[in-house]
Amino acid sequence: MADVFKIGGRELTSRLFLGTGKFSPNKLIPEVVRSSGAQVVTVALRRVDPGYEEENIASFVPGDCIMMPNTSGARNAGEAVRIARLARAAGYGDWVKIEVVTDNRYLLPDNLETIKATEILAAEGFVVLPYMSPDLAAAKRLVEAGAAAVMPLGAPIGSNRGLRTRELVRIMIEEIPLPVIVDAGIGRPSEASEAMEMGAAAVLVNTAVATAGDPVAMARAFGLAVRAGRMAYLAGPGATRQYASASSPLTGFLID
Repeated sequence: MADVFKIGGRELTSRLFLGTGKFSPNKLIPEVVRSSGAQVVTVALRRVDPGYEEENIASFVPGDCIMMPNTSGARNAGEAVRIARLARAAGYGDWVKIEVVTDNRYLLPDNLETIKATEILAAEGFVVLPYMSPDLAAAKRLVEAGAAAVMPLGAPIGSNRGLRTRELVRIMIEEIPLPVIVDAGIGRPSEASEAMEMGAAAVLVNTAVATAGDPVAMARAFGLAVRAGRMAYLAGPGATRQYASASSPLTGFLID
């Protein structure tokens, strides 16, 4: 049976989404994207400036990728909706990552405002992927609001601390009928693989690649890790045991 990954009517072959913040210089982005194999690339609309080519982040996204504007900087649903509409009017399509953050210290998303923005934009035909704190009740409301996927954080954004919300994300994967894409906090390819082994549909990575010593090589490592994790999930990992279990028989030895 084919392992089909589809969002918003688009079939994707890569389960690694890539962010474009923190790269220095921006001209690295095309090579990083190619190395990772990512098909969906997020950009902050406030970093899109057609009048200034060197800083216009949109100009560095390969043309065969789905460019997904995010609403970074929005502090309530109204601001997020306005940013999404501006992105569509500017010709950047219907995919949007909703980010509504009111917490300045840990940058945790406001789930209530996120739900409000999702409902408005989904009704307008947007393919909405909301970034959220992992909470089952909020995720169910996002499903009802018309989200195309839900994107719970693994750890505070930009922290590279890994999958600290593992159990909450696992519950969401089990209970939510939409793709669950782990977003924020993943710092190592092994952590991305772990998320995929749990059954996550995809992961979104930015800081871990952009701040690596060799971003291009790290992007490739993440691409491979995501594929390996997905393969392991589909293969069905063996059960864990409290006690040892010999892989070969302990009886029937040859006796002189």
